[in-house]
Amino acid sequence: MFSPQGPSLRELVVQALSSVERGYDLLAPKFEHTPFRTPDSVLDATADALRPLGPFGKGLDVCCGTGAGMRILNPLCQGRITGVDFSTGMLAQARRAHPDAEWVQADVRDLPFAGAFDLAVSFGALGHFLPAERPSLFAGVYRALRPDGLFAFPIVAPPPITSGWYWALLGFDLAMQVRNAVWRPPFVMYYGTCPLHAVRDDLTAAGFTVTTVPLTALGRREDGSPRCRLVLARRT
Repeated sequence: MFSPQGPSLRELVVQALSSVERGYDLLAPKFEHTPFRTPDSVLDATADALRPLGPFGKGLDVCCGTGAGMRILNPLCQGRITGVDFSTGMLAQARRAHPDAEWVQADVRDLPFAGAFDLAVSFGALGHFLPAERPSLFAGVYRALRPDGLFAFPIVAPPPITSGWYWALLGFDLAMQVRNAVWRPPFVMYYGTCPLHAVRDDLTAAGFTVTTVPLTALGRREDGSPRCRLVLARRT
């Protein structure tokens, strides 16, 4: 799963026993060489789905990490593009890779923006928020957008119960629950806490109008349904 330039098993264990912020600070220098970085195929499929809806003005990457989302925002947005994350280490890597973008360190559950952006994106971050924290996250993104602004992020369909991936992800979530019950500080990262219907309900409660489009380039499940959808939440 990891390239030779990626983190060692010991480094991953230290990260997992740290807080989310400290863990990503430690992982940041090698993050691009891990499977946790959003694949280019997902970024490209998202860009293809958003392109007909643009062009956009200013863009925001929520939980930007090392800045992979700039691959989308840069060609889609005609105005300033900004990344926000709470990890100093991840932002340092992002700043080196994209020196022309603006980078802001902040807790995304309390975003420091108001009516500033036309497009917001996020990749692979929802699992870092407990269900009770999503309303504040989505409310902050809503405030950060201008009227008619768009919040877009891909969400993967859960694997079927007969799949080995289903049991692997369930086992991971259970292990994280045990870890957080017996060890402090907690490290919040779960795969099964953000199903589409729950995310849609939270976005709607925050004031968004929500639709989805299938990212067919990323394949289909055995039943023919898309493996991944792009959530489009519009500030009306």
